[in-house]
Amino acid sequence: MEPAEIATQDPEGFEAVFRHTPAVHRYPGSMAGRVQTLAAAVRDEWGGDAAAIWTQGSPDGAEVLKRLKALPGFGEQKAKIFLALLGKQYGFDGAGWREAAGDYGQPGHRSVADITSPESLAKVREFKREQKAAAKAAKSR
Repeated sequence: MEPAEIATQDPEGFEAVFRHTPAVHRYPGSMAGRVQTLAAAVRDEWGGDAAAIWTQGSPDGAEVLKRLKALPGFGEQKAKIFLALLGKQYGFDGAGWREAAGDYGQPGHRSVADITSPESLAKVREFKREQKAAAKAAKSR
């Protein structure tokens, strides 16, 4: 489905699609509305072409991060993870993308940006467990 089509779906009907088993998200009701809001932004601000966010005008990493953060539902962390995903898996090579993506742009298995297989998913989960354990240990000192 194209962003314009998603944006104009009947909200109740669109939510019902999100609730079909397996559900698209663990909170299908709120996520359906968020997806429609994001689709409307892509339609209205990027001519319906999501790729224009990282291709229009040959932007560098900092500009793409700025564009992502301007999207509804994208805060700092989600924008950085998405920028890392673009760089690591979709060939985005704008100058400074790794720096703009912060830790998520570094090599390794840190986030969803690094998941390409069941094995890489396990590595990301292990990295997250290690990070939580380290934070808990630092807090208890």
